[in-house]
Amino acid sequence: MEIIIQPTAEAATQAAARWFARVIRENPTAVLGLATGGTPLLLYRELVARQLDWSRLTTFNLDEYIGLSPQHPQSYHHFMRENLFRHVNISGPQVNLPDGLANAIPAECERYEDKIRAAGGIELQLLGIGTDGHIGFNEQTSSLASRTRIKTLTPRTRQDNARFFGSEAAVPQHVITMGIGTILEARHCVLLAFGANKARAVAGAVEGPVTAMNPASALQLHPRVTVYLDEAAAAELALKDYYRWVFEQKPAWQTV
Repeated sequence: MEIIIQPTAEAATQAAARWFARVIRENPTAVLGLATGGTPLLLYRELVARQLDWSRLTTFNLDEYIGLSPQHPQSYHHFMRENLFRHVNISGPQVNLPDGLANAIPAECERYEDKIRAAGGIELQLLGIGTDGHIGFNEQTSSLASRTRIKTLTPRTRQDNARFFGSEAAVPQHVITMGIGTILEARHCVLLAFGANKARAVAGAVEGPVTAMNPASALQLHPRVTVYLDEAAAAELALKDYYRWVFEQKPAWQTV
């Protein structure tokens, strides 16, 4: 696991954007795993500004609320369309998100897993982290081997997301999410975390035990994970000075 600490969220995002841009340029048919929420917004804006060629890429999003139509302003279909897809040259069939209106949710989850496999698996998976350590919508106590499935959101997650809906009561109680096992099959995982409210979850994920009480800690089991942090999100890392030193000593061929 590589930990990259930058002074600000903007600087950390620039570093992550350089890697995403490199992957897109070097592998124009890559399969990308994408995330939603406030954390990746800066990254999407930066990638749009770089005017990359998305015409042959395939994307899979981590999750979607159950019961929201793709046109609902708080659906992740809408989020991705407004913040990324309508600004780049990618067509509908290449864009994949779970169907929150599916009549048979278990069948939809199996279909999504099958489609990821048929695409050859995910090359680069973007992740955020919740204040309790969840990735995707894999809440605390989620199986570390879990696959795409329905999840019931915790009160804490609904409280965290209430700012997008106007009230906690308006936040759906159920979602479809890629499982932790699904996420860990991506060939490279990139996690972004910004702000002091993420510091404890980040410290647990990076330096704590591997435990379902901090789902992001499962990333310790992955052979290739890059974590981009601002100073606030890195504040509780015991080895943050070491991570900075390692980053400064990188050989030229490892830099982007």
